[in-house]
Amino acid sequence: MTVSLLGATEIRRLAAELDVTPTKKLGQNFVVDANTVRKIVQAASVRAGERVVEIGPGLGSLTLAILETGASVTAVEIDHRLAERLPQTAAERGVPEGALTVVDADALRVTELPGEPTVLVANLPYNVSVPVLLHFLETFPALERGVVMVQAEVAERLAAKPGSKIYGAPSVKAAWYGPWRLTGNVSRQVFWPVPNVDSLLVGFHRDAEPRGDETERRRTFEIVDAAFNQRRKMLRQALSGVFGGSAAASAVLESAGVAPTGRGEDLTVDDYHRIARAAG
Repeated sequence: MTVSLLGATEIRRLAAELDVTPTKKLGQNFVVDANTVRKIVQAASVRAGERVVEIGPGLGSLTLAILETGASVTAVEIDHRLAERLPQTAAERGVPEGALTVVDADALRVTELPGEPTVLVANLPYNVSVPVLLHFLETFPALERGVVMVQAEVAERLAAKPGSKIYGAPSVKAAWYGPWRLTGNVSRQVFWPVPNVDSLLVGFHRDAEPRGDETERRRTFEIVDAAFNQRRKMLRQALSGVFGGSAAASAVLESAGVAPTGRGEDLTVDDYHRIARAAG
C-alpha cells in the first residue's frame, strides 16, 4: 500500500475538524507542501527499516513523508488533539499498522522513546529548538544523525564555527555531540500560516565515540555558559566566577593550553573540553 501525503486542502480540513488554530505560543507553522517534506526526509537520508523520532508532528505532513520511505516513526506531540488524531490520519493515508507510534508528551520532558530511534527529523519552533535538540542528544545516545527545520538564525548558530559573530554557547554545545551543517533553504510560502522569519535545514552526525563522560559534559557546558555570558571579556575575567578569581582562571587556562587573554568565541569545543579536564 502506498502512503499518500497531505496537501494544503487536507491540512486545513484536518485543522478545522480538530478546531486547531496554529498558535505562536506553540510555534505552530504547518508545512503544506509535499515537495518540502520530501526534501527534509531526503536531506536526512532516511531509509526503509530505520526508526525515526519526529518531534512535533502536528497534523502529520512530515510524518507521512518519513513513513513513505518505509521507515517507522516515533512521534512526540505535546498537543493532545493532534497526538490523538495522528494515528487515524496515518491509517487513512495508507500507513501500515505498527509503523507509527505516538508519544503524547512535552518533548523537553521525554526520557524514554519506544523503538530506540537512530534518526531525528523535525520541524521545530524557534523558541524551543535549541533546548529540545540538546535534550534529545543528551538523553538518547542511540540517535546517530538528524535533520531539523528551524528558524534560519538558529540553524546558522548551530552550524557556526569559532571566530564568527554568530558563534555562541549553542554552537559549542551542539558540537559536543558531533559536526553540524546547513543542508538547505525553505521558502516561507510552504507554511500555514506564513511565518515572518526564514527557515533553514540543519543536520548533524553524532561522533562515533563520546567526547567525554556526563561529569565532563556538565563541567564543559558550565564553562561555555560563563565564557559567552561575558563574551567581550577576556577568558581569565569571564571565567573568574567559575574558578574563584582571575588568577585561578588563568592558571587553569594555561594548563589547558588556552591563552587567558583570549575570548570565548575563539575556542573550539575541544578547547572547552580541555579546560574542563584541566579544572579537574
